Amino acid sequence: MKITTQATGLKFPEGPVALPDGDVLVVEIHRGTLTRIRPDGTTTVVAEVGGGPNSAALGPDGRVYITNNGGMLAFEDNGYTWAGGIAPDYVTGSIQTVDLGDGSVRTLYTEADGQPLRSASDLVFDAHGGFYFTDYGKSDGITGDKGRLFYAKADGTSITQLTGGMEGPNGIGLSPDGTRLYVNETFTARLWWWEVIAPGEIRGGRSTGGSGGGNFLYTPGEYINFDGLGVEADGNICVASMIRPGISVVSPEGELVEFVGIDVDGDPGITNICWGGPDLRTVYITASATGKLVRVDDWPRPGLVLNHQLVEGREGDR
Repeated sequence: MKITTQATGLKFPEGPVALPDGDVLVVEIHRGTLTRIRPDGTTTVVAEVGGGPNSAALGPDGRVYITNNGGMLAFEDNGYTWAGGIAPDYVTGSIQTVDLGDGSVRTLYTEADGQPLRSASDLVFDAHGGFYFTDYGKSDGITGDKGRLFYAKADGTSITQLTGGMEGPNGIGLSPDGTRLYVNETFTARLWWWEVIAPGEIRGGRSTGGSGGGNFLYTPGEYINFDGLGVEADGNICVASMIRPGISVVSPEGELVEFVGIDVDGDPGITNICWGGPDLRTVYITASATGKLVRVDDWPRPGLVLNHQLVEGREGDR
């Protein structure tokens, strides 16, 4: 498996989004931007969104939807850059939209039921024009929030908390048929799932004491931190990991299909994955601690066409 570095010099990139023209969008937490990366590696800032943009997805209106954690501190460890804590100018987390045509930014949500969003982390759209997203929570190193899971409409008219009490919920994704919602937690390195019974309605409860009431699916038997996730066309869940840098490919039954090590200058911070190309077997991965976007052209299985994702000019319509 050949790993090619496509772009360097990024400020903790996350949330890659593959576009049909071969470009890739990423957010940069420490730059506060949505950034476009060309196939030749040149970068252009699409929009200054401020705070700490954490992930991105294409919405039903063609805009890019961004989960913003409100800002994190940058800190160095053994020559690598990380993100964490609470930025001095932090106000709240938010959901934003960006118009790719003119770069205009709109803040869609900053609270739910009168409670502020703390650290919106990752999102995934369903087929009904809504999206699920995780709120990781904030910590000052002494005390910290419990994480939450939300569902919101893309038009800004409705946002609902679905569950809470989680330990750093981060990556999120839907099964190919839309009947399962997957969420992982970072430091527990646990992958959970809920049954989707209607748009914005989920049911767990099969695992006693499951985080947020979720059903347990998988955890590795080693020290590792989970970050973002993506889903393959066959339903496997691909979880990006830090500490042991790579991608854990997990079956819907909770079995480890394979672990794909991703070595980018020793970067221990592999944080996100997405699929692009005409056959959805080109994988883009963020190596955040060294500020790189890398590409794998021969991923063994195709990725899932996401709702509202454009592939060779057509919209995902599963």
